[in-house]
Amino acid sequence: MVYVTRKAHFSAAHRLFNPAFTDEQNEAIFDKCNNLHGHGHNYTIEVTVAGNPDPQTGYVIDLKKLSELIEEVILAKVDHKHLNFDVPELEGIIPTAENIALVFWSLLEPHITEGKLQKVRVTESDNNFAEYFG
Repeated sequence: MVYVTRKAHFSAAHRLFNPAFTDEQNEAIFDKCNNLHGHGHNYTIEVTVAGNPDPQTGYVIDLKKLSELIEEVILAKVDHKHLNFDVPELEGIIPTAENIALVFWSLLEPHITEGKLQKVRVTESDNNFAEYFG
């Protein structure tokens, strides 16, 4: 089994806020990411696909195709957007790195036809990250 990973970057704003919490609870739990008008990050997404290399191409998956898929399915929806308001797939979800990784997996997985989606990793600008292994 061989694992290949493609990395991409995007910038987005979000607000971490749970309407069931008081303002004080939201501030204590989410700190600066609870800013009323949003808080920005530069994110990195890493998508890992596992499989056996095709004997004719040597690829598990063509990384150029994977890059195009990440651009079309993920980046076109989230880059320079407010994740709470501009991304329908995140509607009603607190846009933590953990939840973003889960949503990105659900968006990408149906499109991976070479190899098997193994991992989606989302890193925020302060180097916090979340990984989802399906």
